[in-house]
Amino acid sequence: MPSVLETERLRLRPWRESDAAEYRTLWLERDPRSLRVISADGKPTVDDLRENIRSQLADSARTGLSLLAVERRVENDFIGYCGLIGREATVEEPEIAYELLRRVHGYGYATEAARAVRDAARATGQTRLWAGVRGWNSASLRVLSKIGFIASGEVSEDRDRGDMVWMTCALRPASPS
Repeated sequence: MPSVLETERLRLRPWRESDAAEYRTLWLERDPRSLRVISADGKPTVDDLRENIRSQLADSARTGLSLLAVERRVENDFIGYCGLIGREATVEEPEIAYELLRRVHGYGYATEAARAVRDAARATGQTRLWAGVRGWNSASLRVLSKIGFIASGEVSEDRDRGDMVWMTCALRPASPS
């Protein structure tokens, strides 16, 4: 996948260690039912997340899958991340992941970023993407639906955090320009 993607309003770029403080803000804003939240002892810290960023960059170099920082092009401000991961899926059929700061919810940025990642995946020859989203996360379910994901019929049950609904998007080769 390309290391930088640009849309009309967004730039998706490699992480910088300087993104760690805003990245931690994402952790602080997460729904308490989420698996990855700030613990009672304040973990992860900004330093922990700097290390996480270094690890993500190394993983990207190894797998070719990229989880990119998202910033608004005009403001040049970090607003979240979007990209492809192999956490629950495979390198051949990766999972799309995204998360944006609450202050930018409702502007269509998640859909715009996810669409750019989906299109980049298609251009690199990927044939299918996966997405795992909690059943209670109606906003993410709408984003995925808008860009062509459909329910796969697979659900991972979780009474504490809410069931994980697995969705897929079949990618057809990009049509010649």
